[in-house]
Amino acid sequence: MKKFLLLGVFTITVFATNAQAKKWTLQECVVYALENNISVKQSELDVEVTDIEALTAVGAFLPSLNLSAGVSENTGLSFNPVTNSPQTATTLSANGGANIGYTLFDGLRNIRRVQRAEISKLASLYRLDKIKDDIALFVANGYLQVLLNKANLEAIISQNLVTKEQITRTEQLVEAGSIPRGDLLEVQATDASELQRIAVAENAVQISLISLAQLLLINDYQNFDIADDDYQIISEEILVTPVSTLIEGAKENRQEISIAQSNVDLAEKDIEIAKGALLPTLTAFFGYNTRFADNPSFTQTLDPDTPFVTETIGVVEGTGQNVLGTFPNTIINESGADPFFDQLSENDGIAYGLSLNVPVFNGFQTKANIQRSEINLERTKLQLEQAALDLESNVYQALVDARGSQKAFEAAQKAAESQELAYQYAKDRYEVELINAFDFSQSKLRFDNANLEVNRTKYDYIFKLKVLELFFGVDPTQLKF
Repeated sequence: MKKFLLLGVFTITVFATNAQAKKWTLQECVVYALENNISVKQSELDVEVTDIEALTAVGAFLPSLNLSAGVSENTGLSFNPVTNSPQTATTLSANGGANIGYTLFDGLRNIRRVQRAEISKLASLYRLDKIKDDIALFVANGYLQVLLNKANLEAIISQNLVTKEQITRTEQLVEAGSIPRGDLLEVQATDASELQRIAVAENAVQISLISLAQLLLINDYQNFDIADDDYQIISEEILVTPVSTLIEGAKENRQEISIAQSNVDLAEKDIEIAKGALLPTLTAFFGYNTRFADNPSFTQTLDPDTPFVTETIGVVEGTGQNVLGTFPNTIINESGADPFFDQLSENDGIAYGLSLNVPVFNGFQTKANIQRSEINLERTKLQLEQAALDLESNVYQALVDARGSQKAFEAAQKAAESQELAYQYAKDRYEVELINAFDFSQSKLRFDNANLEVNRTKYDYIFKLKVLELFFGVDPTQLKF
């Protein structure tokens, strides 16, 4: 019995532990998104591609080495040199070789390609940093949206509790005959309306949580939740920072300018590479080849029995006397093919030298490539100017938005304070039957809406401050909340 009791306690403990879903903080969400977001992963792959480009560019400085080998067997009609008669024979042959090439000069294009690969990697790193900044903003915005919806839900639920208390109070007054039943119906209608708003607010919380989970690539929507921290406006010093200081900070820390400048540098390197095609190319080469065949070999030797023969080679005119000549009497000896390795050493050959290629005319292709690269350079320079203008405009806009959100938040706070006083005054008057339920419900509705507006402007203000901080160069994982 004791064992079953312990097992039951253990099971309940494990279930309770699993039931407590992890509540994510904003910093955890930002860090997780930077590590798992698809856009970030794609940008990291782009950085890896630039490493491959650099490897290819460096490899162009190394010599090329190619090995070749082949084996074949031929069957067909051939003439026997001994009998001088046709015969069908099968011959096995093999060949192999090695070729080495090295570019001594190619118009400095290899050097330019290495330099271009380094710039390309820097540009990819800048783009990766920019994507991380953008993802951090998306996550912060989604996180603050969840907090806003939760704060609205909490405010509506809190006010509904007041309404339910008011229903109890109104029922007592109706039963006592102090107020008409219509006032009770008005308060009950307010309660029904608030319950509907609670349902809508709960749905908004769930939708915003799902949206944030999707941004983080978390599939367990049901158990995903964030920490219910009351984020406050910690620092507002950045609002009084001179706009020129903000712009300079943005130019030093934001990646938009760096990306545009990298594109200009890449375009300049492309021009240098294109112009390199106008210069001669000098290459060195070395080749080694050998072969083997299994067909028989033939040698000529003097006939040991009759080493020389005498033959008539002409006639003397007038006398008719024959002119004789003595010639070596050779015979052809057939022997088997030489050994494999002997043939490889006997039949090998070496070739080496230099090759100079001087471009003269190629249908204006080189000239067209240079002109295209020059046009692209002018385009990237214009994009750099536009990026600088856009960055200044964005900083100005972010500063104006943050200051505007600050004023909206302060105005919402004052309005909420006034509405709270008006609501409390209406509540006191309603309890002493100086106003009816309709007037009281209208005052309460204005107070509820004022609280919701405070929540909206508060989190909007926090987000606008974070945008401004990112422009100023604050690391996404170091944003203060």
